[in-house]
Amino acid sequence: MSPSAPLHLAVALDGAGWHPAAWREPGARPHELFTAGYWADLVTEAERGLLDFVTFEDGLGPQSSHPTEPDDRTDRVQGRLDAVLVAARVAPLTRHIGLVPTVIATHTEPFHSSKAIATLDYVSTGRAGLRLKVTARPDEADHFGRRAFPRLTPDQWETPSGRELFEDLFAEAADYIEVLRRLWDSWEDDAEIRDVATGRFIDRDKLHYIDFQGRWFSVKGPSITPRPPQGQPLVTALAHRSVPYRLVGGSADIGYVTPRGVDDARAAVAEIRAAQSAAGRAAEPVHVFGDLVVFLDDSAAAAEDRRARLDDLAGHPYTSDADIFTGTPAGLADHLQELATAGLAGFRLRPGAIGHDLRQITRGLAPELRRRGVFRDTYEADTLRGLLGFPRPANRYAA
Repeated sequence: MSPSAPLHLAVALDGAGWHPAAWREPGARPHELFTAGYWADLVTEAERGLLDFVTFEDGLGPQSSHPTEPDDRTDRVQGRLDAVLVAARVAPLTRHIGLVPTVIATHTEPFHSSKAIATLDYVSTGRAGLRLKVTARPDEADHFGRRAFPRLTPDQWETPSGRELFEDLFAEAADYIEVLRRLWDSWEDDAEIRDVATGRFIDRDKLHYIDFQGRWFSVKGPSITPRPPQGQPLVTALAHRSVPYRLVGGSADIGYVTPRGVDDARAAVAEIRAAQSAAGRAAEPVHVFGDLVVFLDDSAAAAEDRRARLDDLAGHPYTSDADIFTGTPAGLADHLQELATAGLAGFRLRPGAIGHDLRQITRGLAPELRRRGVFRDTYEADTLRGLLGFPRPANRYAA
């Protein structure tokens, strides 16, 4: 990709922002975090900036600063609304922006998720996707009681047993995606006849058993929900290293990577493309987005001061799995265009403090990219697949 190629932009929404002290910022609205109006306002603002889509974070346990178990902190936002239900509530209030809630593959059933996302696609008239996530937290496994996970230290993840568990989680996620896709195709597009005169509502010959048999799932099908408006809502996933890179290349439509520079981004893209080719998907579109946490202001000094103030409130410097950019929207535009030369199709930005940084993205960054000729000046499609350049796929079961 050349630095002048059009870019896609998404925003990752999580509570009051990605910094743990963001809820204490002016304009954070902490008393409204569990209201529909709060989320509607955020997505409406993102759509005002002509962003491609928003993602909604979710989990099976309270937020934690520890990757695999709860912590004892009481100074950060705890608790979430259900991401799919939030997206469905917001969908009728928007017209163009894509809605991508988080779905946790571990412990949940793909049949339930398939009809929930299909329903979201209907409610949004073709703007649904999902961000698939896995979890190895023992406390979350305890909510379901079907299996137990060991409490592993970071070093233990590099042992043979730790690597086996990690690979199993992503192999399960790959099967989860396969079941979703088969269920979405289990109704042909014209399976519903709706002929009042003859009394035939449905053509049973155009509903199909998916007959999936795997290590983790056995699903007969068909779905109870007709094929979604997009045919296949977009499947996205966050990937930090080789095993999840293979999931993106082999199963997903969009992968979010966390590069620390152009060379790092280029290596991640190359590994995903290799996995895509190995899975026989070389001819299919798979987008790679870069994830960044952003603290933006009218001057770099103001952005640095605000981030330092948040760090003081939290009692320690903020760190993230993704790179952190602190500066102006114009400086971020420079950085994104540079990273895009590594083959990234777009970026998913995580606002450090949503109350401030989301508007810096929509009213600062997006216009700056537009002035440079690398971002849209109007929505050019009515579906999420259309916005991102994905064709509507044929149904695998149709004759």
